[in-house]
Amino acid sequence: MAAVPKVDQKQPHVVFVPCPAQSHIKCMLKLARLLHHKGLLVTFINTQSYQKRLVNSGGTLWQDGVPGFQFKTVPDGLPSTADDGIEPTQTKAELWNYLGTNFFDSFIDVVSGLEIPVTCIICDGFMTYTNTISAADKLRIPIILFWTMAACGFMGFYQAKVLMEKGFVPLKDESYLTNGYLDMEIDWIPGMEGIRLKELPEFTRATEPTSPMFKFLLKTAQAAHKVSHTIIHTFEDLEASLVKELKSIFPNVYSVGPLELLLNQIKEKETNNSNFNGYSLWKEEPECIQWLQSKEPNSVVYVNFGSLVEMTLQDLLEFGWGLVNSDHKFLWIIRTDLVDGKPVVLPQELKEAMEGKGFVASWCSQEEVLNHPSVGGFLTHGGWGSIIESLSAGMPMICWPVSGDQQTNCRQMCKEWEVGMQISRNVKRDEVEKLVRVLMEGAEGKRMWKKALEWKKMAEKATGVNGSSSLDTEKLATEIMKLSRK
Repeated sequence: MAAVPKVDQKQPHVVFVPCPAQSHIKCMLKLARLLHHKGLLVTFINTQSYQKRLVNSGGTLWQDGVPGFQFKTVPDGLPSTADDGIEPTQTKAELWNYLGTNFFDSFIDVVSGLEIPVTCIICDGFMTYTNTISAADKLRIPIILFWTMAACGFMGFYQAKVLMEKGFVPLKDESYLTNGYLDMEIDWIPGMEGIRLKELPEFTRATEPTSPMFKFLLKTAQAAHKVSHTIIHTFEDLEASLVKELKSIFPNVYSVGPLELLLNQIKEKETNNSNFNGYSLWKEEPECIQWLQSKEPNSVVYVNFGSLVEMTLQDLLEFGWGLVNSDHKFLWIIRTDLVDGKPVVLPQELKEAMEGKGFVASWCSQEEVLNHPSVGGFLTHGGWGSIIESLSAGMPMICWPVSGDQQTNCRQMCKEWEVGMQISRNVKRDEVEKLVRVLMEGAEGKRMWKKALEWKKMAEKATGVNGSSSLDTEKLATEIMKLSRK
């Protein structure tokens, strides 16, 4: 076995701090790999249980034999082992509360104990609630915030601060949820003109300034001004007006998307394991690709509601029967905890109706699926990771937004980028059937397909030689290298 090259301790050293969620970890790992390829040392800090899941799913196999890239962990409140053999679990609220109280000290301990001095910290913008900025100040290490979302998604969250200052939120009382107030249009965001309050993240529904989610988003929006460098996972041609606006508000804004397309360009140059697929907290099932191999070009609807969305059994049945009744083949990812956080049991009647039409799996390599010739459309929850991967593949979408930035992403996808259609939150099988038919066989579907392919070309241009994202990524790496020489 060849010896692993030694690490040069004088190389710039970046510590990554992701938010503990599948899409955030995946996105930050991609940027970490990219910067590592440009000559930076990387320490990637996950919570203990999320790192365990990443390892168990094979999401770190690419790291074998790669010098200068290491993982470290901080506690998340779960025991490392269970006495009864049952894997311990915790709710998202329990995890976030634990990190809010304990992350600061754990993070200080990990970074202080690193052998090679740290040049800078790249922190997920949503981890600022754990006082990472204060920790960086205490450690005397520069910190950069990475928003693993679109410019529109970040701007949507940032409106918590703006709307609070303007007196639009929180709502005066709960009657404002139903009296048409949330249909009010906002006209001051370039690139999002006419967006309605209800198309912004859920903070617009808060009726109390003490609401935990409202306080969290307000604090997060305010923290954005405390750093001198900001990274957004988008590309300029997609959101030119918004990127320009963000650059007028914040100094040193870098647009670095789509990261997967930037990584694709260095795969052939990698001498070690160059498998960039993965980074997943679930085992990806190769049977999905095997099933697609026998299908006609553009004939399959890919259905995946992401890593966090939960739905009712009735929602699941409406989607299931809508897909079956559309008479189009479909690949449907049903996580084990998709329905109310519990294992899913499909009714026998639906299972029989799906035979020959649908293939169900618990997880897959999404980018591989979206780029497969058999796939012709994507039914998604509208998380940014899914949308930018779909745009990179030139894939039109149907969107069922549930939470976070999904409503904002969906609005832009349908109205600004013209590559998608929205399904009502109160989903009905007839609507699912109708929209799948429009997507896969209608004139509107063909128009969206053509538009999606145009965005794919623009994404490839942005990540090509002298493209906006390529240049911004190079600027970011250069800026970090400058910090190491100070």
